[in-house]
Amino acid sequence: MTVAVVGSGHNALVAACYLARAGHAVEVLERDDVLGGAVSTVERFPGHLVDRGSSAHIMVRHTGIIEELELDRFGLRYIDCDPWGFTPGSDGRAPLVFHRELDSTCASIAAACGDRDAAAYRRFVEVWGPRSARVMRAFGGAPTPGRLLRSFWGLDAKDGGSALSREFLQSGDALLDTHFDDERLKASLAWFGAQSGPPMSEPGTAPMVGFAALMHTLPPGRAVGGSGALSAALVQRLRSDGGVVTAGDAVTALRRDGDGWRVRTASGRNLYADTVIAGSHVLTTLDLLREGGFDAGVLDDWRRRIRVGPGIGMVVRVATRSLPNYPGSSVRESARGLQFLVSDRRQLRLAHGAASAGDLPPRPVVLAMSFSALDPSIAPPGEHQLSLWAQWHPYRLADGSDWAEHAEREADRIIAEVDSYAPGFTDSILRRHVQTPVDLEREMGLLGGNVMHVEMSLDQMMLWRPLPELSGQRVPGAPGLYLTGASTHPGGGVSGASGRSAATLALHDLRRNRFPLLRRR
Repeated sequence: MTVAVVGSGHNALVAACYLARAGHAVEVLERDDVLGGAVSTVERFPGHLVDRGSSAHIMVRHTGIIEELELDRFGLRYIDCDPWGFTPGSDGRAPLVFHRELDSTCASIAAACGDRDAAAYRRFVEVWGPRSARVMRAFGGAPTPGRLLRSFWGLDAKDGGSALSREFLQSGDALLDTHFDDERLKASLAWFGAQSGPPMSEPGTAPMVGFAALMHTLPPGRAVGGSGALSAALVQRLRSDGGVVTAGDAVTALRRDGDGWRVRTASGRNLYADTVIAGSHVLTTLDLLREGGFDAGVLDDWRRRIRVGPGIGMVVRVATRSLPNYPGSSVRESARGLQFLVSDRRQLRLAHGAASAGDLPPRPVVLAMSFSALDPSIAPPGEHQLSLWAQWHPYRLADGSDWAEHAEREADRIIAEVDSYAPGFTDSILRRHVQTPVDLEREMGLLGGNVMHVEMSLDQMMLWRPLPELSGQRVPGAPGLYLTGASTHPGGGVSGASGRSAATLALHDLRRNRFPLLRRR
């Protein structure tokens, strides 16, 4: 059977690998000259391998996909981010250092926040570690009611599960206020949770905060050579099984043709495929179906109901002479993981409120990552490299101005925010590359500048992502077409789970079509 895969994002590549491994003829069609979508790395500055999108890989290392596809045979290697999180000291107080080892983390919290919060953090990890492992289990397959129930079955089931469900549905802020006293500790964990997109004031965000507990089982990993090393290994795995990858030729239409699909490309190719895996943004996929003659009324209804949101953030990539020097901290503590440059949740709330109104944040909230400290291969000798991610920044500005008018000034503010925690940082910068929400859309097809494709709010997760009728990764009225990518369960972030689920569905249907008697059983 022939399979066409639209896009080369990591989920699309994961699906392609599983299908090729099963013996199917697979071709991946990518509009860009760079493979991997938002999980890709390019030479932005001389000698610097700079990520285009994601940097730290958190979820994929918990899925088993790397082992199942034997990606280590194709050059993929990870280095643990340990410590995995760091919040600078302030007002003479010690920094917060989140080690993989729980005891070391609690010792840091005790020194910075007091013994009560240290004990509370230990309880938090003991409770939310198993819960987060169950969330990852739920993320690992299709979001069917039965599978979700089995993922959480038996977990804190006393009281009929009502207490557990309440705690899962509460806001991240409520969870933090229940456990901790110190605002800087709350802000650090809220900023970690907010990497999923929504503010921690929203219902259902408690598990996003709770996921921090799982970092003491397996911390974020940094792929040697950059985030794109994962995609590169997937491409090599695919080709080893006979798969084909075509870059620089965008799919322009998907049309149902008999029992299969006609796939038209920008270069004029008109391919026939028994199965199509659509790894593009769900709204882009709907556009491809429209071009292929799919019911416009149905597509319009779906498009209106899928909420992309106002945008999440922007990035400044910098080459530097040195790593940030946070007073009172060693590079070993600060440089190897996620640097949470926030001390009060008020800053997070003001930034999100401004973005919701189409305005720039009063004060940027920054997550700094300096992975050249872990992997010197991504920077020339004597230089370092940082990614500065800032939330929240709207895609459309309320005053109607163009992002190009603001990009450099906003980058200056983001860099100044780092400098306020690590004096002298600005002077260490040699070069920089700015990615506004508009740039993220233009370069990687992240519509609306949303790196998660569509908002990760409660009503667009699990059984409802991106819509109830599309959550099974099939498209009603389009047999043989399967959706994957951040638009589908479990959402954004580097996990590959959606790609594996799409491949599982496609393989199941291909077997049934090949052996029709199976359908009578």
